[in-house]
Amino acid sequence: MLITISAKHMELTEAIRKYIRSKVSKLPRFFNGLQQLAVTIERAPRGFHVEIRSDVEHHKDFVCNYLHRDLYACVDLAVDRSVRQLSHYKDRVRHHHR
Repeated sequence: MLITISAKHMELTEAIRKYIRSKVSKLPRFFNGLQQLAVTIERAPRGFHVEIRSDVEHHKDFVCNYLHRDLYACVDLAVDRSVRQLSHYKDRVRHHHR
């Protein structure tokens, strides 16, 4: 699975890149139809903005946004929100085919 990480208005350090990769690499466990993940981090006026775009087969991309003053907390909360989106979609797909 392809994971792309980009940053706006800030430097993307190796530590941040490694942390994000370790967190989002868990997402395919929640839905195996995940093809690609694009993570964008951005410095915002009140902290940091993290967007996770999940490319899922046979569905439009799931987009999750989170704003928080702590970058690492922002990443964690955005990943949690993505997990919820993917799990909910997986349940809908599973129950629809019964």
